[in-house]
Amino acid sequence: MESSFPSTQNLGFCESAEGKNEAKSYKEMISTFPRVQRWSCYEGFWYFPMFLEGLMSAQDHFIPQSTDIFITSCPKTGTTWLKALTFAICTRSRLSGSSASSLLTKVPHDCVPLLEYDFAQNPMKRDRAVPLVSTHVPYSSLPKSVVSSCCKLIYICRDAKDAFVSLWHFIADLQRSKNIEPLSLEEAFELFCSGISSYGPYWDHVLGYWRASLEFPEKILFLTYEEMKKDTASHVKKLAEFMGCSFTLEEEEEGEVQKIISLCSFEKLSNLEVNKNGKHRADTSFAMKNSVFFRKGEIGDWANNLTAEMGARLDYIMEQKLKGSGLKLPR
Repeated sequence: MESSFPSTQNLGFCESAEGKNEAKSYKEMISTFPRVQRWSCYEGFWYFPMFLEGLMSAQDHFIPQSTDIFITSCPKTGTTWLKALTFAICTRSRLSGSSASSLLTKVPHDCVPLLEYDFAQNPMKRDRAVPLVSTHVPYSSLPKSVVSSCCKLIYICRDAKDAFVSLWHFIADLQRSKNIEPLSLEEAFELFCSGISSYGPYWDHVLGYWRASLEFPEKILFLTYEEMKKDTASHVKKLAEFMGCSFTLEEEEEGEVQKIISLCSFEKLSNLEVNKNGKHRADTSFAMKNSVFFRKGEIGDWANNLTAEMGARLDYIMEQKLKGSGLKLPR
């Protein structure tokens, strides 16, 4: 099946002669990796080649700032919401309230750069006063420079059934926009259950960050989408504390926490003009409508897409894969 994504030759590190040689080397290596449909397998996980080339470059070259905070996740597990919340939290004092205008005029993904794409294109293109970097890369494949640093990581995951359904809709929408026939829901589900999906196996992705959070609790904050939805205020305060920018008593009394929650809500963000009609990475070959990041954001929407038998099957797989880890995801 034809990929809906641009060629890796569009990545920024291909521009110089040295960069072209490096990109060619990555491409040659990737061509030898196991491949299923549009994914290539690297270090036990499945990637679209364009992100894999960016990851390999990051593993070789990326140097984090000591103050960097990584927003980590498997795709479609609450990433957009978490990016918005963390961006609003950490910029509220520096920008004296103007952080709101950034989220009102940009999709959260344009506020927080992606390690394996944006930094591969242009490592210098970032606001160094904003410490946020995002990635979907599994913990075991993060650049050693990140793992060995004092950087903090915030990880979010969700019920595998909702994660799968959201991911399928997202990729299918992107492919249809490029006149490419997407995988059927049933075919994609079979692949997902066998561990083949973007940055999957999903359970291994979750377990990697879960175990790391147990080993390094001061460095890694592990969250679930469902718990954040249930008690958003306490999680926003927990995020601020973990990021080193706790709310003052005065801020809490002035309703700053609730202002951030309201600003970053699905209802607010999804109805903004920029997110209804704007484009993410508009000046690249990987441009996509911002609206694809705002489908529903609901817990339990899987039931409108999967049969009860499919849901039970995925629940069983997750239960078996997580057994003995001490982690129980909402279901």
